[in-house]
Amino acid sequence: MKIDSSSDAAAAQRFRIGYAFAPKKEQSFIQPSLLDHASQNGIDFVPISITDSSSEEEAAEALIQQGPFHCIIHKLYGHRWNHQLKQYSSKYPQTLILDSPDSIERLHNRVSMLQVVSALKLNSQFNISVSVPKQVVLQNPQSPDSIHNNTNDGAVEFPVIAKPLLANGSAKSHEMYLVFDPKGLQNLLLTNTTTSASTQPILLQQFVNHGEVVFKVYVIGQYVQCVKRSSLPDISERQLTASEGQVLPFSQISNSPQPQEEDEHGLGLAHDPHEMPPSDFVEELARGIRLGLKLNFFNFDVIRDSGNPRSYFVIDINYFPGYAKLPSYEQVLTKFLLALLTTPTQKDRQLEPATTEEEEEEEEEEMLPSGSYPNS
Repeated sequence: MKIDSSSDAAAAQRFRIGYAFAPKKEQSFIQPSLLDHASQNGIDFVPISITDSSSEEEAAEALIQQGPFHCIIHKLYGHRWNHQLKQYSSKYPQTLILDSPDSIERLHNRVSMLQVVSALKLNSQFNISVSVPKQVVLQNPQSPDSIHNNTNDGAVEFPVIAKPLLANGSAKSHEMYLVFDPKGLQNLLLTNTTTSASTQPILLQQFVNHGEVVFKVYVIGQYVQCVKRSSLPDISERQLTASEGQVLPFSQISNSPQPQEEDEHGLGLAHDPHEMPPSDFVEELARGIRLGLKLNFFNFDVIRDSGNPRSYFVIDINYFPGYAKLPSYEQVLTKFLLALLTTPTQKDRQLEPATTEEEEEEEEEEMLPSGSYPNS
């Protein structure tokens, strides 16, 4: 099967975009409004059928048979799916895979995902610092020595957010706790053995007071959209003292409705916590993370220090977030894909199966005039 993408057929060109998501993700992202808008602009979204009942090679061949696609967008994880994509790409190397599994894999570890932030060099004109909160990893959470050694050397100070080191989108990867002091950490890890935090490596990320506001920055290629969401409340010294040994569980609090425009805690904030960060700063930050991660679809969470409006912290990065929550996401995604697929280097490509060396030699022989031979 051949999909003509020559410049002569550009006006009538239609692009096949294969997509592979878990059922819940597909239901939220592939909306009728997206399909309609994309279709009106020459893009056909095609669901990729995934089967778990066959062998890896059979599954890879099944994906190949569903092609070719101009582009594949996906949010599936694991060796099996990565193998299918690799085999498909060897057959149809012209197909764009968004995004590379190797680049996505970096976001599955809460330490490696944020290393890109530490390497950023933002324009000094902003006079803004961007960093990652102090954090340590407990490889063996059930070991008292591990807890003591990692929380008594100044590497991290309480309160902390305890998170699973693994961030793969599973329910357990969202089990997070606000821990007020070492006693609370021991209570969480040594006495409550029913939580995933008690058995798997966990990350202790220092809690930073941030005015109960988190800024979520959505990225689709060069498109950047920053929205404001409510977050955990600031913690005063009095509250910290009164919360000895306490652990507060929470899950995805940043997705709750926008906070009220008032300071309920009387902490004497140095700025209005609800003020949006400068747009040019957000765009440069997003660009730096995008280039560093080599990803097109992601969002990241940014907080601003309550005591210093020039100090920001990136606390989390997620692959292929809930774009359907954004206004006009249909137009944004369609525009991005069209721009990508109609670049001079991409639009003149033809999606044909890759030829083997033997096939190339046979084609060369057919084109040679009588009495000529291919070079040895």
